[in-house]
Amino acid sequence: MDDATTGLDNPFWASLCSRHRGIALRAGDVARYPAAFAPFLGVADAEVDVDDALDTLVAPGESVYLLGVAPASVPGGWRLQAADPLLQMVCDTPLPVIDGPEMVALSEAHRADVLALTALVYPHYFRERTMELGRYFGIYRDGRLAAMIGERLGTDAAQEMSAICTHPDDSGRGHARRLTAMLTNDTLHRGRLPFLHVSRSNVRAVRLYEALGYRHRCDIAFWSLSRA
Repeated sequence: MDDATTGLDNPFWASLCSRHRGIALRAGDVARYPAAFAPFLGVADAEVDVDDALDTLVAPGESVYLLGVAPASVPGGWRLQAADPLLQMVCDTPLPVIDGPEMVALSEAHRADVLALTALVYPHYFRERTMELGRYFGIYRDGRLAAMIGERLGTDAAQEMSAICTHPDDSGRGHARRLTAMLTNDTLHRGRLPFLHVSRSNVRAVRLYEALGYRHRCDIAFWSLSRA
């Protein structure tokens, strides 16, 4: 996995040009996910002229997000606003998987449960078709989806762990730890580098990932872009 970090400094663009190129909406050196999948837009580099592309790719009233690389300038009528950087973390060694309830592969049959859980605890970036970006797994308790994890961004060499979330009533049971270790190990077994993004303000999650064996790769810049 010597080249596994290639693209991680510009993960939206890298993913849209590789793993998700089949669904990418593209205008020159600007690409985005369809809105039903994710509100993410990437540019090849900071010097890209985005003037025409933004009018083509971003609907009126819509906000999109950029990670790692943003255009040096945007046209009049648009607002590019920096948010707090995210922690980008990676893991290159297998993790212990604690005992616990069954972990099930989530499918179309589970979509309503997934959307209900993410609407409750992970509402900002999960969309109707986000599940189609990769594999998703969950733990059920008393007939309710108690916790989940999935694959979102990715290249041939690296895979993002995403939507790691637990229902508030099931917090503290080790579900997130169990799911994260399982999918991390499976990703490593497939020859890809697991990575994830987390806000520094989410101290509990950062501590969990560090305790599991994830390490800080970089602080990665994050922006929102919308019509002014």
